[in-house]
Amino acid sequence: MSKVKAGGSSKNIHNNAGQRLGVKRFGGQKVSAGEVLVRQTGATKISGEGTYMSKNYTIHAAKAGVVSFKRVKKQSFTGKAAQRTQVCVQ
Repeated sequence: MSKVKAGGSSKNIHNNAGQRLGVKRFGGQKVSAGEVLVRQTGATKISGEGTYMSKNYTIHAAKAGVVSFKRVKKQSFTGKAAQRTQVCVQ
């Protein structure tokens, strides 16, 4: 026999707001210094020329200019090269 009474199931408790991740400024758009370009979890996209990455992996524009994206090979710690999207501001 069970020592405790049956506890019901709660179905409506996972009601968290979304994190609003993703690309905020697209290729060809003009940006000013400090604008958020990409919000992400982990470094799926890497920062390039004219950009910097904050501690929560958000990529910001370091200077005013035009946003561009390009594919580059990024070497990992083990030596394996993986394709990453690099965000640049010219």
